Order: sequence, then C-alpha cells, then structure tokens
Amino acid sequence: MVSLPHTTLALPSNPNPNPNPNANTPTTLLTAISSSKNLRQLKQVHAQILKSNLDRSDDLLFNLLLSSCTLSPSLHYPLSVFNQISKPQTHLCNKLLREFSRRAEPDKALLVYERMRREDVAVDRFSFPPLLKAVSRASALTEGVEIHGLAWKLGFDSDPFVETALVRMYAACERIMEARLVFDKMSCRDVVAWSIMINGYCQSGLFDTAFYLFEEMKNSNMEPDPDEMILSAILSACGRAGKLTYGKAIHDFIKENDIVVDSHLRSALVTMYAGSGSMDLAQQLFDKTSPKDFVVATAMVSGYSKLGRVEDARLIFNQIVEKDRVCWSAMISGYADSDRPQEALRLFNEMEVSGIRPDQVTMLSVISACGHLGALDQAKWVHLYVGKNGFGRVLSVNNALIDMYAKCGSLERAKEVFEKMRRRNVISWTTMISAFAMHGDASNALNFFNQMKDENVEPNRVTFVGVLYACSHAGLVEEGRKIFELMINEYNITPKHEHYGCMVDLYGRAGLLTEALEVIEAMPFAPNVVIWGSLMAACQIHGEMELGEFAAKQLLEMEPEHDGALVALSNIYAKQRRWEDVGMVRKKMKNSDISKERGYSRIELNNEVHEFLMADRSHKQADQIYQKLDEVVSELKRVGYTPNTCCVLVDLEEEERKEAILLHSEKLALSYGLISKTKGSSIRIVKNLRICEDCHAFMKLASKVYEREIIVRDRTRFHHYKHGFCSCKDYW
Repeated sequence: MVSLPHTTLALPSNPNPNPNPNANTPTTLLTAISSSKNLRQLKQVHAQILKSNLDRSDDLLFNLLLSSCTLSPSLHYPLSVFNQISKPQTHLCNKLLREFSRRAEPDKALLVYERMRREDVAVDRFSFPPLLKAVSRASALTEGVEIHGLAWKLGFDSDPFVETALVRMYAACERIMEARLVFDKMSCRDVVAWSIMINGYCQSGLFDTAFYLFEEMKNSNMEPDPDEMILSAILSACGRAGKLTYGKAIHDFIKENDIVVDSHLRSALVTMYAGSGSMDLAQQLFDKTSPKDFVVATAMVSGYSKLGRVEDARLIFNQIVEKDRVCWSAMISGYADSDRPQEALRLFNEMEVSGIRPDQVTMLSVISACGHLGALDQAKWVHLYVGKNGFGRVLSVNNALIDMYAKCGSLERAKEVFEKMRRRNVISWTTMISAFAMHGDASNALNFFNQMKDENVEPNRVTFVGVLYACSHAGLVEEGRKIFELMINEYNITPKHEHYGCMVDLYGRAGLLTEALEVIEAMPFAPNVVIWGSLMAACQIHGEMELGEFAAKQLLEMEPEHDGALVALSNIYAKQRRWEDVGMVRKKMKNSDISKERGYSRIELNNEVHEFLMADRSHKQADQIYQKLDEVVSELKRVGYTPNTCCVLVDLEEEERKEAILLHSEKLALSYGLISKTKGSSIRIVKNLRICEDCHAFMKLASKVYEREIIVRDRTRFHHYKHGFCSCKDYW
C-alpha cells in the first residue's frame, strides 16, 4: 500500500493578529475592511465575519461587498458575498446596482435585480436608472422591456431620470422607434435626453432624422445650450453621411454662440471634415491641435486614404507614436483600397510585430488586399491566420475569403470555404456566383443561382449583376434576357445603371450592337460612363468603328479627360490608319497631362510577388528572362505562332511592331514563371489591363507546348489556358 505524504494545511493568518478573543467587534472588523489592500486580505476579514456570528453581520458583509467591488477583477466574488447577506435592504441594493452597472460585466446587475424580485425587496425610483444602464450596456432587450413594464406598474415611468434611462436603453438595443416614443412622452427633456436620442439616430445610421431632431432641439429653447456631446454626435453624423454643408453650418453655430472648442470638439470637427472629404479644412484644424490626439490623427489617416492620397495619410500615420488597432486598420485599408496591396500586406506584418492584434475590420482589409494582389500562396497564409486567430466563423470574413480565393484564381478553394460555412447569407451566395462569373463558368453561376432560390435565399440587386455578368461573358444572350425579366417581374427589382450596363455588355459581346444601342435608348435615365464604355469596347471587338467613335465621343462629353475613352478613340483612329487624328488625340492628352494607364503583370514565386512592365529590364534576372522569352517565341513559331501586330496601335514599321508585341508584360511574367517554377506546376499571372489578342493566342500555345496550366487574371475576367485551349472559348 502506498502511504500518502503527511501534509499540514496552513490557515490564512489574521491581517490584524490579536490574541484577545473579543477583538472581532463590528468596529474592528469595519476598520479591517477599510484597511484591506488586496482581495486576499479582504477574504481573511470575510472569514472572520462569518466566524464571529455577530448581529450586525449583514451590515459588515455589505461594507465588505462594496470594498470587494473595488479590489476584485471579476464580479463573481462580490456576488457570492451578496448572496450571504440574509436580508438585503433597498438602499443597499441600489448602491450595488450602481456599482455593477459601471463594471465590465453589467449583466451581473440583473442577478441582483432577480434576487430583489424573488425575495420581495422593494424596487424604488433610484433602482431603475442603474438597472437600465446595465441593460443598455449588456444589450439585454428582453430584460429591459420587463423592467420598463415594472416601472410603469409602480408609477416611476414618468420620472425624468427613469425616462432618460429608458430612452438610452432602447437606443442601445437598436429599438430606435421605441426610444423615440419614450422621448416624445417626456414632459421635461434636458441636454442629456436630447443627446442620447440624437446619438441613437446617428448610431442607427438615420443621419437625416438626427439633423432634424437637432434643429428641433435648437428651436426648443432648451437650457443650457447644446453641449460638446451633442455637437460631437452631430458632427460625427455629418462626416459619416458626407454632409459637408450641414457640418459647416454646425461649425458656424459653434463660432456664433462662443462655444468653447475643447480637444474633444476639435477632434469631432477634424473627423467631420475628413469624413466629408474636405481635407484642406481638416488639415487646418489638425495643425492647430496640440497635442496631436491619436483619434484625430486616425481620422486624418482615414480621410486621406479614402481620397486615395495614401502618401499624405502615411505621413500622418508615421507621426503617431502610440498607434492603436483602429489607426493601423485605417492605414492598411487605405493601401488596400488604393491599388497598393503589397504595401497593405507589409504594413499588416508590421502591425503583427508591434504586438497589436487585428480585429474583424483589419482582417477584411487584409483579405481584400490579398485578393487584389492575386497571390495564392499569400492567400493561403491569410486563410490559416484567420482560422488560428478566431475569425474562422465570422460570416463577413468567410464571404471575403470566397472573394479572395476567386480573385487569386482558385475556384476550388473558394467553393471549399463556401461549403464549410455553417451559416450563409445572400452575400455568401452572391459572392460565389460572382466568382464563377469572373472565371467564365456561367453554368455553375446559373446552377448556384437556382440552388440559392431553392433554399429560399432571396437574390438582391447585386446577385443579378453577378448572374448577368456570367451570361455576358459566356455569350448566353437568351438566358441573360430571361434573368433580366425575372429580376423585374418576379423580384420587383427596378434595374439600375449596372443592370442596364450588363445588358449592353451582353448584346455587345455577342455582336448584337443594334440591340445594345436600343437598350441604351430605352433606359429611363441617362446612360453613364460605364454604359458608353461597354458599347465602345464592344464596337472595338467587332470592328464597328463608326459606332465605336460615337460611343467614345458620348463618353468624353460626360468626362472630357477620361483616359480610357481617349485611348480607345486613338486606337479606333489607329486601326483606320488615321494617323493625323491619332496625333490630335494624343496631343490633347499630352496638353491635359493625361496618360494611358501603364500595363503591368504580376507573378508570385516563393511568397514574393514580381512585377513586370512592358519591355521591362529592371528585374535582377532580366538576362535569363529575355533569353527564355526568345526560346519560347522560337518554340511557339514552330507550332504556328505569328505575332498579331494589329494590337500595336502606334505608327511603326512592321518589324518594330512585331518586336513591341513580343515585349508585353504578361509574356515577360510567363518567361520568368517558366524558368523559376517546377516543371508541371501552374503559372498564375495578374494583369491590370485587358489581355490583348496576341498575348491570348501566345498563352494558349505556350500551355500546349510546355504542358502547363497558365492562369491569367486580366481587368475583367480569368483565362485558364490548358492543352492549347482557353476557358473563355475565345469569347472575351
């Protein structure tokens, strides 16, 4: 038999050791409670109270309870002390409700309330404000409605403090109509009540209603004048709603009424101007702010980022000493939204090193950047990171992952994410349909659309854009017509510009240019730049120079410096050998400082993204790349490749045109992929412009000769080249 080791249990020592057995009097115990420096000492006093069996133990326990609220990081211990008080009094419970309502676990106040009700402890007018505050912070609507009912039953619902707490509770629980009903019944509204109601509308995104209420408040002769809380809330609403004019009016109101602009209000003004895109005014106020509050600085970063002025944003970002998660996220989002995905991902790595944990907003920007970059290996890493850091079940994150994988060329992984999702919404289905459309897989896009309907998920306006896009890129004219009619007749969705644009594109790609023009003429509103651009592009594909010229000129009337239209017009003239007209267009572009967007191609290798421009020799392996390109061209010529020089729309000699066409960025990226990737592995290329006819033919032949799958994402879609064929079936 194994003998257990002898142990001696050491009892906690008395914090106030006294050999006198009568030392545990109420007075000495109260002194011990007040002098306790930590929870351990307090628990020792607690043990002495229970042992002493004094008549005043409830009073002592209550004092101990209040002290424990200060010393205990959690409310579990204070609650256990509360449960040992045999007959809690109303005024003592109210003190406890106030204390619990302020803590990180406000729902624990409801446990105190439950015991009060269970043991018939009276609830008075002072019980309701802290109770409702706890409900607001815990978003416990069901309990809040019950408490409202009790307040009405006891006649306290007309107490101004209870009314204000009810308005706050309903607003916090996103029941803004109920909040307004209580607010409208208030006989006396102070600045706090107005502030809560206005802020409630702002938090609900009902900015116009918030503005109307603010005007009503100004005309109500309320005393005192609106404080910085209300003004900050209204200014925030102006920034979020982009209401610059109204924001300026509020600024004027502040000046006219000599309202002191403290750091909080100045921060709100900067945020409003930045949110409204008025960065010059925001910068003026920001320059006057001292010290530079990081909240204001973050608003500046966000404001500049939204306007695409990421260099200005980064300048301010670098000046912020202690950056929080919101600040990092704003800058990462700025890069992601400004076609700077590599900088976004680099900054995310810096954020990780700094020890700041990302939140859902950060991850959505990172996933977006990864999708924009089109780098599959990095996409896989981001997906792993999402899973390891607790974002794997977040619906919006999973929807973003589907889009990311689709943009990185992996429909299989996109579908895998979709199928593993425990919950899906209309965005999940729409993203998957759009993914199939992007890859030219109209069959699966339509199948998913039908499956979505079978599962009683109602498609929205964006869903129909995805389905129509799929039909357009696959030449499914009749199916596209039926989908368009279904949207109007069965789902009562009024077509917008984007739907008409899809129909113009559908007819235009199919060569039905008359029908495309009829759609434009039948639209109930004026066509926008995108619609004229679709018709213009279709005319270029099908050689309809006259109509293409007309479409380009219509577009330029709306946007005279539209680089795409000017380039298209120049190309139309070049194809007709109208070199004088080409010169005039290019002269206009030069005089207006308009330049054609430079084409580039990216390829990922060993977690590093390599970028190539046309005729680019900046890569460290440039000599090997060009040597490989010469080899590839020779091999392809053996199986029938001839450079298609009609894609070169400049006035050059034929040999010069052939040389130019062979130096396109995607051909350089392909050559680098062939010398760097293992034999038989897929080569993935991202091109920022539409792939030209010559490169399309080049990729098809290369996939056959080198027995590789080549996946190219251009501006509008994916091309999967395999065994000499393309997934687009030459319809793009």
